[in-house]
Amino acid sequence: MNTKKDLENAILNADIKETSHLLTLEPSAIDYRTDDGVPFALLAAKTGNLKLIKYIVEYSRASMNLRDDHYRNILHYAVLSGKADAVPYLVERVGMSALDGDYDLITPWDIAHTNKYAAIENYFEKYYGVKYEDTYHNPIRTGMYPDPSIIRVGNDFYMANSSFIFFPCIPISHSTDLIHWEIIGHAITNPKWAKIDDLEGGRGYWAPDISYKNGRFYVTATYRMNDTGAVIRRQIVVSSDKPEGPYNEPFYIEEDGIDPSLFHDDDGRSYMLLNRGARIFEIDLENGRQLTPASLLFYGDQKRAPEGPHILKKDGWYYLFEAEGGTGAGHRITVSRSRTLMGVYKPCPYNPIMRQWIPEAPIQRCGHGKPVDTPDGDWYMVYLCGRMIDQKYSMLGRETSIDPITWTADGWPVVNNLQGPSCQQIKPKNLNGNNLKMTSEEGFGSSRLSFEFMTPRTPDAFGIKVSDGVLTLKASREDLNSMHAKNIVVRRQTSFKFNSSVIMDFSSLSDGSDAGMTCYYDENTYLKFGMYRNNDKYTIAVFEKIDDDEHISYSADITEQVKKLLSRNDTYILLQTDTDYLKRTFRYGLGSSPSMTPQCLGTLDNVYYLCDEGIKKGKRFTGAMVGVYAYGAKTSSDIKFRDFSYHMR
Repeated sequence: MNTKKDLENAILNADIKETSHLLTLEPSAIDYRTDDGVPFALLAAKTGNLKLIKYIVEYSRASMNLRDDHYRNILHYAVLSGKADAVPYLVERVGMSALDGDYDLITPWDIAHTNKYAAIENYFEKYYGVKYEDTYHNPIRTGMYPDPSIIRVGNDFYMANSSFIFFPCIPISHSTDLIHWEIIGHAITNPKWAKIDDLEGGRGYWAPDISYKNGRFYVTATYRMNDTGAVIRRQIVVSSDKPEGPYNEPFYIEEDGIDPSLFHDDDGRSYMLLNRGARIFEIDLENGRQLTPASLLFYGDQKRAPEGPHILKKDGWYYLFEAEGGTGAGHRITVSRSRTLMGVYKPCPYNPIMRQWIPEAPIQRCGHGKPVDTPDGDWYMVYLCGRMIDQKYSMLGRETSIDPITWTADGWPVVNNLQGPSCQQIKPKNLNGNNLKMTSEEGFGSSRLSFEFMTPRTPDAFGIKVSDGVLTLKASREDLNSMHAKNIVVRRQTSFKFNSSVIMDFSSLSDGSDAGMTCYYDENTYLKFGMYRNNDKYTIAVFEKIDDDEHISYSADITEQVKKLLSRNDTYILLQTDTDYLKRTFRYGLGSSPSMTPQCLGTLDNVYYLCDEGIKKGKRFTGAMVGVYAYGAKTSSDIKFRDFSYHMR
């Protein structure tokens, strides 16, 4: 007797009698999985047979927390059947959620919508009281958008995020619906004010806060220096009468700590808060000076790595929000309150008000939040989060999510009913915005570099030019492994699966130079996919740098093809990178023929090093990037790029 095979056949045939018989003989057999890794309980759900599913739920020992290898649950599989019979039972009696996502953040409702299972989708719409189009998915800002700070001014929302050593510094984004965001400017755009050229990767501008007072926008952040001097942290403040800027030259507050925020009280006085815990001092924003010594308001509820303090005044209470638990799996948001600004603050009995409790869930490390209200008086919390490949590699860096706040009868804010981060959520009501989800982007910009792009540290003067969609890079005399490398143009990787390509004009590639695409994390870990010229020899190569390990993984001699192209003034090469989680495939095509089929140079199966966890060295808080570079060891020639594309898959 082969119990596993017999039980699998009984389930597939929806033979309840035989299923019951086999599980009576061997109750643990329900824990078996198919050869494809599908647990038998989920296999039963995929039949869509309500009687069979009820038997499995109510009479077998199967756990309803059961997941497959892709983190799909029993409701995912019931919806995959396309049959509506079992769906209400699983939602209403078993308590499964149609908004619960797998590792790709695909929910049961997504499956019903994508496959046009009308009966199932109609049920979800009735149950949740909204149409599918009235929901959104977290994260709302994918890729490196950590440490979100948010404000509302009228009907408009503005957000600031950390930028570290990337320039322009501290992106400022705008939204009208809290879900769809667009970068409209930066807090520091003058290279002389940035002061990031000698900083190691992962340092620079940390945890900015944006606020508004008397018609002026204020942004404060920690300026984090290298660990080589007596002072390694300073606080900066900039302001502007427009959210997009330009902002004025930063003034500095010489108070040690990180994660500053500004609180403007009703009496017109302004205060800065920063860690450890939540320390506070009065600040003169007009003259740029600290007015009082810093004093501790409250250290925090959990009391491990308390940081990211923000104060909200509401209904006669001062609410103090803090991030605690470190930035890893234990990250969380806690809140305390006081009737007076200076306290004493009492912690919320429902703390932490946001935390991911499930180690295997797709959205992790949730914390560093700030609340915001809508014109209708609803409340939401933006917070950072992270998604990992194989629960190991946070390739996309820390991202931004948002969930609703409800206020308890005793006046405490809780986020998403204390259920942790949502994958799919109901949109804020009565807010109008762009409902299109951006899945692809084209070009560098027309007459200036698009705000989606940035450079590690500041570029050379006239080192980057954009005209008619063509990007011209002045080749750097330092390679990407140097903090003094210049004119590298990158954008955030925002998906685990994407295709990116660019066309490069190699006519100006000089001896000893190479140029092309880069997949970049910092000066310690990156790869280059480009064309190399040494004397009159041309090669196309993939080069990897993993800390001290530097090597060429793939290369091909293309000298003869290049010489033929040069003879007829056809000087273009197409470079294409296809990404599937940790796998990257590199293709190239020579010449400008529109019918050209790119050929594969090679595939890297594991680019694990393009993330925080890739190596243990310095501060690794950012995320993977993709873009273009030009390096000229002997001469700084100009290399032209066009038709850059980024397509999420």
